[in-house]
Amino acid sequence: MRRLAGVEDEEKWLAEGIAGIQHNAFFMHRALDANNLREVLKYSALMLSELRTSKLSPQKYYDLYMRAFDELRQLEVFFKDESRHGLPVVDLYELVQHAGNILPRMYLLCTVGSVYIKSKQAPSKDVLKDLVEMCRGVQHPIRGLFLRSYLAQVSRDKLPEIGSEYEGDANTVMDAVEFVLQNFTEMNKLWVRIQHQGPGTVREKQEKERNELRDLVGKNLHVLGQIEGVDLEMYKETVLPRVLEQVVNCKDELAQYYLMECIIQVFPDEYHLQTLETLLAACTQLMVGGLSDLSVLPLTILPTVDTKIVLTQLMDRLSNYAASSPDVLHEFLQVEAFAKLSNAIGKVIDTQIEMPIVGAMTLFVSLLTFTLRVHPDRLDYVDQILGACVVKLSSVPKLEDARAMKQVVALLSAPLEKYNDIVTALTLSNYPRVMDHLDDGTNKVMAMLIIQSIMKNNSCISTADKVEVLFELIKGLIKDLDGTDTEELDEEDFQEEQNSVARLIHMLDNEEPEEMLKIICVVRKHLMTGGTRRLPFTVPPLVFSALRLVRQLDSQGGDITGEEVSATPRKIFQILNQTIEVLSSVPCPELALRLYLQCAEAASDCDLEPAAYEFFTQAFILYEEEIADSKAQVTAIHLIIGTLQRINVFGVENRDTLTHKATGYSARLLKKPDQCRAVYACSHLFWVDDIDGIKDGERALLCLRRALRIANAAQQMANATRGSSGPVTLFVEILNKYIYFYEKGNPHITPSDIQSLIELINTEMQSDDNGNRRIHSDPFFTSTLRYIRFQKQKGGVIGDKYDLIKL
Repeated sequence: MRRLAGVEDEEKWLAEGIAGIQHNAFFMHRALDANNLREVLKYSALMLSELRTSKLSPQKYYDLYMRAFDELRQLEVFFKDESRHGLPVVDLYELVQHAGNILPRMYLLCTVGSVYIKSKQAPSKDVLKDLVEMCRGVQHPIRGLFLRSYLAQVSRDKLPEIGSEYEGDANTVMDAVEFVLQNFTEMNKLWVRIQHQGPGTVREKQEKERNELRDLVGKNLHVLGQIEGVDLEMYKETVLPRVLEQVVNCKDELAQYYLMECIIQVFPDEYHLQTLETLLAACTQLMVGGLSDLSVLPLTILPTVDTKIVLTQLMDRLSNYAASSPDVLHEFLQVEAFAKLSNAIGKVIDTQIEMPIVGAMTLFVSLLTFTLRVHPDRLDYVDQILGACVVKLSSVPKLEDARAMKQVVALLSAPLEKYNDIVTALTLSNYPRVMDHLDDGTNKVMAMLIIQSIMKNNSCISTADKVEVLFELIKGLIKDLDGTDTEELDEEDFQEEQNSVARLIHMLDNEEPEEMLKIICVVRKHLMTGGTRRLPFTVPPLVFSALRLVRQLDSQGGDITGEEVSATPRKIFQILNQTIEVLSSVPCPELALRLYLQCAEAASDCDLEPAAYEFFTQAFILYEEEIADSKAQVTAIHLIIGTLQRINVFGVENRDTLTHKATGYSARLLKKPDQCRAVYACSHLFWVDDIDGIKDGERALLCLRRALRIANAAQQMANATRGSSGPVTLFVEILNKYIYFYEKGNPHITPSDIQSLIELINTEMQSDDNGNRRIHSDPFFTSTLRYIRFQKQKGGVIGDKYDLIKL
């Protein structure tokens, strides 16, 4: 009838019940005031009869029960005072058993029984046993659960536990345990029985009601966990077997998972560790009952809690216990905790074929967390877990569940966070195999986490084998996976990814040149598969890493030849030439040119003239064939001139060829000012201010004179197009070059040359082509004149030279 009733009906029935309790409680209180025992028992029984209703849901019944409970507390106070009712407690215990209905009788009996135990006129174990047995007379699930809950509540402080006033020769802690276990067993049976009441159409409502009642059953386990005197031996031999027997045999999923959760939460961690095998055996049996009942329950009401939650909670508690103190770790070794947990998880996953992949991954994450806390030095255990994960993932065609993907990332991140060293993770053979099951996006996320870990911990990858494994792990960043198009990627994200790879390359190092060359070859092999968008980011750090090795070899004063790879500058330059050639065809000619010039300078430092000349040749070819933008040409020619100036390895013939090319390209730039500046920069190719530097003053002067002619032409073009000659900046810049070479002792630069140039600039500043005088000043020219005057005033050898210049 209750199953079909609405909310309004339940509210009406609850109100009627409360009214009945209040009505009879009024007469009961009047009888209490008059110390009339007969009337007290009469009206208390009538009051408690209101609890016989079957119309209320557990929540509404609880409200009614609490009204009656409050009245029973006052009734207990009356029973304690023998002077008020005039009966010995033994006779009172007998008297209340004559109540007409069993439910009021049992509530009265529990209330008097509490007073009976407190009087100590009988052993508490006998009274408790009598009460728990007699409560079997109430078999209605909800009424029986609340009755036994009342019994547990009134007897909690009267259990004969160690340190209790009720402990004695006739009462032992085992009696307390036996009473709680028996009450728990009966309550669990009543709780499970609720699901079999009523038609199947209300099964979902029944499950909800059962969920509301579960704390009544779980409180018994909390009491067991708090009883003083329940040591490990008693827990192992009596408490746990009895509780697990009830859990497994009830064959009810909701009861099984809730009670297992209670067991894990209420009993001490050290007890769980010492009884781990028993607990795990029970976990693997939970599915037997659950699977047998699946055909009965609609899929929509299957409990959300499952075995993986139980196992995960157990492993989390044991992990925290292991982390609490290093002194307890030996206990885990003694009981072989890892082997037992690993086997149990394997059985659960193999048996539960329908378990979602996210469930299996969650179990593996918990097991790995446990392992890293308890056995951080056992990398074989970690690899074993990853291997089991690979097997499970291999059974799935494609991992698409976002939650499962998140768990896999957590699984892969755990070793990085624990060891703070990617090198340790690289020794795990199954680590890359797990990553292979991630989708492209998640693979990149994981790759970025690996690189960030390396940067954060400043880890150095020092062997070619480990670099090979590492680059397999981060392959999602260095090449396209499964034909994905990099054009679809967000530009900022793409640049951040590639910059991370570039930073990573600088973390690869080995003091042994032979091994370092192997590392460079491994990196190059992977980077060359990156596609045209990635190479401009990844090739430069590879080139500079190789040049660092070249300079290391040069400082050691010789080549190093190993069994497989010859670590020689010449060999490295061959690799670099091939690498930059790929970059130049991307096309990214400006970057390739810069790298060629860097290599040329390094080859010069190693006295390898042929290699340096080849790199310059490649740079000029790029300049001629690939660089068409005028601004890029200006930048490139100045880079070429600057690099060529610093190199002193070339013989006369090769140097003449290169300088001739440089000056020729300088004079053919598009804009006259650019031509001028490039040509006067070429003067430094013929006069290098160091001990071994070339000093061809005549050719340097020729470059300056040529620059002066170009500057004059630029002025004339400006006058023709704009009607004025424009600024004299180019002339001033050339004047500064004259002064520089004059100071450095170029015999072909004379004071008269400088004097003539100053007069030319003054003339250009004071008049235009129509002969009109104008007032015009140039800050650069003013500063230059100020410098000449300063040198005159300073005196000495330099001052004497400047005395010949008249301002």
